[in-house]
Amino acid sequence: EVQLVESGGGLVQAGGSLRLSCAASGFTFDDYAIGWFRQAPGKEREGVSCFSSSDGTLYYAESVKGRFTISSDNAKNTVYLEMNSLKPEDTAVYYCAAVSSRWYIGKCYGMQYWGKGTLVTVSS
Repeated sequence: EVQLVESGGGLVQAGGSLRLSCAASGFTFDDYAIGWFRQAPGKEREGVSCFSSSDGTLYYAESVKGRFTISSDNAKNTVYLEMNSLKPEDTAVYYCAAVSSRWYIGKCYGMQYWGKGTLVTVSS
């Protein structure tokens, strides 16, 4: 059974940093695409950053390029999202998601499995 559990959210001042973690189980990163999404109040969910080890694709939303970095620790089956220079508009619930690489179509589209999310609040 695929499970994704996010952690690391919290309250931070604008300009600060946070690192989110997603502990994954039931699959390996070699066979799955995985990434981070966010949903701000009153807005649609958007893909923040995703990668697929099987074909080496890496995606970042334009709004986070240069500020956010996705990484993984395969030994721990954990994916991270390092967030720097945070802005109030980064405030959202952040979700981890995954899908088998055979179904992944790029740019964070087509995710099948979802975590419950972790709240990030950036104060001005």
